[in-house]
Amino acid sequence: MAITVFIADDQAMVRQGFGALLAAQPDLTVVGDAPDGKVAVDEVLRLRPDVVLMDVRMPVMNGLEAAERILSARLDPPVRVLMLTTFDIDDYVYQALRVGASGFMLKDAPAEELVRAVRVVAAGEALLAPTVTRRLIADVTSRRAAPRPEPAKLAALTPREREVLELIARGLSNGEIAESLFVAEQTVKTHVGKVLGKLHLRDRAQAVVLAYESGLVTPG
Repeated sequence: MAITVFIADDQAMVRQGFGALLAAQPDLTVVGDAPDGKVAVDEVLRLRPDVVLMDVRMPVMNGLEAAERILSARLDPPVRVLMLTTFDIDDYVYQALRVGASGFMLKDAPAEELVRAVRVVAAGEALLAPTVTRRLIADVTSRRAAPRPEPAKLAALTPREREVLELIARGLSNGEIAESLFVAEQTVKTHVGKVLGKLHLRDRAQAVVLAYESGLVTPG
């Protein structure tokens, strides 16, 4: 079945450009768009697309608030939100990850990366643009207070699961984690599933945030 996509951006040319790009893919269908966060929330709750491309900065309601409202509705099947930004470092994007967005990308990323991102997010994975992920985390955490003690719930993880969580936080894919640990990729998927389940996390993006906020992983 085709992956359904909704585009929220205050610039008509961006909406049209992204829409044409995605609609040209045989497995993607654009079901609607919106010029601001308020319209986006209303339309997404009505249309229930698989993936929402959400601009961070929009009038009436910004992308962060719109994403939080959509994700707090806990739709079934879930709607995945992929944040779009023109900035390498943006606190709004970090906050979006905390409320459950599945990741973010720069608007000037190559077309093939955007298409891949939609597919990755639709599959339930997190997508943190590799060119900005480490700088984003380092920038935000360097300006926060010293890391809090690890949450007690981290104690529920086995040593291997903690290791997998650390590698997720470093931005490694399942395949890269498998190579690093010398195990099968399916084994990594199983570990990732257990980590998310035990920590009650929506996806890998929230796992990254928890790993840094808890002090399990530090920038550098």
